[in-house]
Amino acid sequence: MTKRDRLTAGKTGLARARRMLPPLLLSIFAASALVIGMPKDGSANAEGGYSYTGVASCAGSTCHGRSEGNGAVVRQDEIATWQSPAAVSGAHSRAYSLLAGRRGRQIAQSLGWDNATTRSECLGCHATYVPASERGPRFHTSDGVGCESCHGAAAGWLANHYEVAGSHANNVSNGLVPLEQPQVRARVCLDCHYGSADEGQFVTHAMMAAGHPRVSFELDLFSAFQQHHDEDADYLQRKGATDNVQLWAVGQAEAVARATDLFARPDLATEGVFPEFYFYDCHSCHRPITDGPERRLTFETNPQRPIPFGQPPFNDENIIMLDAVAQALAPSRADAFRAASRNFHDAMDEGRPQAQAAAMALRTEAARLSDALAARSYGGNDAFEVIATIGNRTTSSRFTDYTGSAQAVMAVDTLLNALVTQGRITVGAAAGIRSDINRAYQAVRSPESYNPSEFRGALGNAVNAIGRLR
Repeated sequence: MTKRDRLTAGKTGLARARRMLPPLLLSIFAASALVIGMPKDGSANAEGGYSYTGVASCAGSTCHGRSEGNGAVVRQDEIATWQSPAAVSGAHSRAYSLLAGRRGRQIAQSLGWDNATTRSECLGCHATYVPASERGPRFHTSDGVGCESCHGAAAGWLANHYEVAGSHANNVSNGLVPLEQPQVRARVCLDCHYGSADEGQFVTHAMMAAGHPRVSFELDLFSAFQQHHDEDADYLQRKGATDNVQLWAVGQAEAVARATDLFARPDLATEGVFPEFYFYDCHSCHRPITDGPERRLTFETNPQRPIPFGQPPFNDENIIMLDAVAQALAPSRADAFRAASRNFHDAMDEGRPQAQAAAMALRTEAARLSDALAARSYGGNDAFEVIATIGNRTTSSRFTDYTGSAQAVMAVDTLLNALVTQGRITVGAAAGIRSDINRAYQAVRSPESYNPSEFRGALGNAVNAIGRLR
């Protein structure tokens, strides 16, 4: 079962999940169209002095511009998939136009900007944003997040990447980004799907207050929705097969490493006298406020997060998942990571210098986990192990907040699909578990209606059902 099959598998795959998620994932994928990354520059200039050739250079009918995916080597309809006007797969191409849409105009107005389409704060993620001197004659910023945002400046490798005698290694040496490597892919995606220190690639709390969607990240699921190719025999021969469990696990590690790295930077972590609230869990504070005699507490004590009542918690959705990954797939590093994460939360109550130091220590542990997860081999029981760990009492008791719960159901869903892809669980058996996963999605349809106990019950049922199929 290929990734493309997963996207069209009706009740058993991500297509079903996509229909069930509008308030959760479609808001995230709206953010995908609002928050999309580009790699760091460094490609060799072409003879004309530019590095970026533009989407049009890939769109010929003999290249990637066919209307039907019937090419002999690659599908050749990749541009059509990228340009889809309504599907999630077209979010990258729509990113720039959203800046001129209603939400984009409202955000710009609130922030005192004339036009979001001209602001570097927006273009760093809503387009392939490079200096004019590096743009070729067919390059257009209005194309949005184009091919080169993910695959790298093409001037160095465009002419020889389709040669019969060419090789993937040669293309990479000429500037093609090796996205088949989980760590590389995660870092490229995180540049905008979480943020970076580069210009225009960091969503501030002010932007979110003005209406920018909440940012969330899960590498395997996002890759499935944006995949424009098949992993056919040619792909496998050149790049090897994708292991979805590895992709998901490395994505979690890199997300924690990125978040803590940015948080530790003085220029990003504060905004005037306030901390930069982008890093924190929005929904721990943004709850209905009433002054009646009957209070309604939304705070639940969360193990591994030793913070006092009333203090806004750091958004630890990826930290919770990475803790589960470490327990299941890298147990020798699990205790060190858990200790570092507890110390990080604890340091929030001590002061900025202590929190900064703890963030760097946690980043170090996350980076070590990323390296270990990228280097290890994966077997048929890995997905089962991670799912069981997510559902065990130690982990599930941490699902007290909307963001962590949303991340958990995405994880179980994508890992279940990995088991189907691997042939470890049949399509019919997965369909039988879908109702509990959908109940878990329902519990996180929106922050306002989030129900922690209902969520934990539904996800627990799904995890137990998957475990019985092992």
